[in-house]
Amino acid sequence: MQRKINAKKSLGQNFLKSGAILGEIVLAGQVSASDFIIEIGPGKGSLTKKLLEAKATVLAIEKDSRLIEFLNEKFTEEVSTGKLQILEGDVLEFDLREDLPKTFQNKKYKLIANIPYYITGQIIEKFLSSENNPTDAVLMVQKEVCDRIIARDEKESILSMSVKAYCEPKYIKKVPAKFFSPAPKVDSAIIKLGNISKEVFEGGGISEEVFFEIVCAGFSHKRKILISNLKEWQKKKGEKDDGGKTYFSEINFEEKFKQYDIDLKIRAEKLKVEDWIKLAK
Repeated sequence: MQRKINAKKSLGQNFLKSGAILGEIVLAGQVSASDFIIEIGPGKGSLTKKLLEAKATVLAIEKDSRLIEFLNEKFTEEVSTGKLQILEGDVLEFDLREDLPKTFQNKKYKLIANIPYYITGQIIEKFLSSENNPTDAVLMVQKEVCDRIIARDEKESILSMSVKAYCEPKYIKKVPAKFFSPAPKVDSAIIKLGNISKEVFEGGGISEEVFFEIVCAGFSHKRKILISNLKEWQKKKGEKDDGGKTYFSEINFEEKFKQYDIDLKIRAEKLKVEDWIKLAK
């Protein structure tokens, strides 16, 4: 008989208890027998069970040492057959190439998880920007974060641009707090990040560093129009070069905006990822 394990607040644990919602996550991920899945923070294994029922091969990364024995006992058969592998550790310290077990080496994989909310941004950044990124991800996140990524209010942000540069985010479903134990103080949502790749950068010859530097510059003063923020950034780049001429100092933003049919009075929050890509080029 398995002992009772209470959620740890310090690890941001809120165990999902709705079978219907778990099914929605698996459905959104289009999980099949041919899939290799990385699950972060399996907790008591509710989502893990659904993934295994879909016949996927699962790698579960769990930081809470209390749950390792619990999961190994719960999924004895799946562990013995290799359909489930459980690793103890912090996913933020996990090397997505070196630390993968042999069965996952050189395999395309999906990321499907009910992730700890306090490290949502770090997890998304790690997996999207990795050289070994997943093909798709289905994540349970705070609804507010989901809304910002999707830009449901039609106002883009550094967060939404940081995600949309790598993939196609899609809002799946709102999940009320009552479906978790213990119930968090906020509602959650399932978000799908589809068609993850670095094609925007690799295919377009764009530096990720330059792209995000320009995006951050564009959002530096929300009340200012985009072109003013970019000119201010341009000036600072020149000053850092001891007043000498740099490539950036030679850019005429008015000409570029007109060339790419971008409104001269537009604010950063209204610019789409396609236009940021053009500016980065």
